[in-house]
Amino acid sequence: MALDGIFLHHITKELKENLTDSRVSQIYQPNRDEISMVFRTFKGSKRLLISTRANSPRINICSSIPENPPTPTMLCMLLRKRLSGAKLTEIIQPSLDRIIFLNFTSVNELGDKVNLRLVVEIMGKYSNVILTDEKGIIIDSLKRVDLTMSSQRLVLPNIKYDLPPAQNKLNILEHTPDEIIKKATEELSEMSLNKALLNTLQGVSPIICRELENLTANGNQISNKKLGVSEKLSLFNELENLKEIAKNSSGKPFMVIRAGENKPFDISFIPITQYGESAVVKEYESFSELLDSFYFERDKADRMKVKSHDLHKTLSNIIERISRKINLQKTELEKCKERDILRIKGDLLQANLYRIERGASSIKVENFYDENKIVEIKLNPAISPANNVQKYYKEYRKAKTAETMLTTQIKNGKDELVYLGSVFDTLDRAESEKDLSQIRLELSEQGYIKTQKGKQKPPQALPPFEYFTSDGFKVLVGRNNKQNDKLTLKNARKTDLWFHTKDIHGSHTILVLDGKEPTEKVITEAAQIAAYHSKAKLSNNVPVDYTQVKNVNKPNGAKPGMVIYLTNKTAYVTPAVPEIKS
Repeated sequence: MALDGIFLHHITKELKENLTDSRVSQIYQPNRDEISMVFRTFKGSKRLLISTRANSPRINICSSIPENPPTPTMLCMLLRKRLSGAKLTEIIQPSLDRIIFLNFTSVNELGDKVNLRLVVEIMGKYSNVILTDEKGIIIDSLKRVDLTMSSQRLVLPNIKYDLPPAQNKLNILEHTPDEIIKKATEELSEMSLNKALLNTLQGVSPIICRELENLTANGNQISNKKLGVSEKLSLFNELENLKEIAKNSSGKPFMVIRAGENKPFDISFIPITQYGESAVVKEYESFSELLDSFYFERDKADRMKVKSHDLHKTLSNIIERISRKINLQKTELEKCKERDILRIKGDLLQANLYRIERGASSIKVENFYDENKIVEIKLNPAISPANNVQKYYKEYRKAKTAETMLTTQIKNGKDELVYLGSVFDTLDRAESEKDLSQIRLELSEQGYIKTQKGKQKPPQALPPFEYFTSDGFKVLVGRNNKQNDKLTLKNARKTDLWFHTKDIHGSHTILVLDGKEPTEKVITEAAQIAAYHSKAKLSNNVPVDYTQVKNVNKPNGAKPGMVIYLTNKTAYVTPAVPEIKS
């Protein structure tokens, strides 16, 4: 990931142009790793997103708004108290460090003007957001760092804020290309050129260093030892260009996308040529738009992963407990298969009752079920011969009853695992806090989790996903099991088509016909949508069953989302959804 010091230099310029002299109107904390701030500017409201997530740390003006929790955190309330209505007077990036200072002028409780600073550190897993007063004393931070976490630099309330330890690298704004080349080629002679530059230059990411090497050596990897006069001259020119870009923040936002996959994997402030035809480089209007586009899907998945952690853990524990129970029941069922031996022993004892002496511990008799072979049968000497006979018959009946019950219990347990697997699937595909609330409500109604008293009512359920095929047919997709039932059994017409992945967890999908006849193309597109909203989303050639809604029924007592269907057809498709949806 290439959000390096020079990239952040461009972000700083963009923030200055859009946010300087604006005022804070709202502050949110969507999750434990993010702060969202809304600024009132002359051009309208602007939303600033600060993320300290390890795999996507950033600061940028965002267009996509993360969903906010119903209850603000303590830090969020502190920021609201100190910064609501504050004026953003200055945005500073010290040197080419991955740090931005947001300086505010605010009014305290006594009506006096005070200066506050929000320090944003973009440093991978060590990223942080720190609020300090005008003397540099820490008021609080998103991540507190104590002695158990670091012995070099503490980040705790009421202590002075210190910058992170400086690296022994050269700043391209303060040093000449000759100085940089000398350090890279002499002190780091054993390395390849791109690694030497990475260890020499401050605020430059690996992709930029590889690009400098690529431009210097015409697409080849080169060692410092083999750097000739022409290569040094070429490197000098590339460093001069990089210095001008960094000094004037004149770079452009570029995204690197793998050719044929449409999957972004890096970003840059200069055009990237090192991947040749294996990658496509796309230019964006702004650096904020680039970051929003690059991180949107990843951040969305990470946010939901954090918010749904408790549900994942609960479901995993329930599934593990049921699986252990089924394994124990299977072991007991295996033992029940020996019940016929108990009946045979009872029959043999009954036929030889006159031969059994009271107080005997065993008796040898002919087994007329097996060619009159002699078998020895154990007896209880404390009871009468007749009671010994009844004891074997009773154990036989008990084993027979246990077999019936265990068979039923194992089947019910397996059905329960299928249901919980479907809940797990909807949980993995949840897109909002409302989706999670509906899943919690469903698990509570089924008795898997307790409803906490005093909690607010769950938010109103979101409507089903709605798409339109290329021919204009409407396709509705359930978000969870309860909505699947409602969509299929109540809302859909009997003549509509119902889709579901074959033997794979997924959502109920309804192709609304409105009396029209669907083409094969429409059916294929609806099947692709059904496959997309399933556990097989990332697979190919996914089997999707489809039939008329009138052929879908729900068995009595079945769990939410569980149905049976008849007279279906199967389509094999690659999961996809229309680019334009309602």
